Amino acid sequence: MDWRVFLTVFVSVFIAELGDKTQLATMLFASDKEVSKWTVFLASASALVVAAAIGVLAGSVVSQYISEKALSMIAGIGFILIGGWVLIFR
Repeated sequence: MDWRVFLTVFVSVFIAELGDKTQLATMLFASDKEVSKWTVFLASASALVVAAAIGVLAGSVVSQYISEKALSMIAGIGFILIGGWVLIFR
C-alpha cells in the first residue's frame, strides 16, 4: 500500500466531509434518543463507502478516455468555478 497516497486521500476527503450536509444529516439521525447510535454509524459509514466506491469506479472508467493531466485541469477549473459561484451568489 502506498501510504503517501492513502494519507493524501484520507486527509482530503476528511476535510471535505467535515461540516457538510452528510455529517449534518448523520448528526440529526443520531440525535434521536430512540435510535441506536451504532446503527446510525454503520449505515452512514456504509453509505460513504459505497459513494467512494462509485467515485473510484467512475474515475477508473473516465481515466481510460481522458488523460490524468486533462482530468486534473477539469477538476481544478471546476473547483475554481464553484468557489467563484459561492463568492458571488452567497
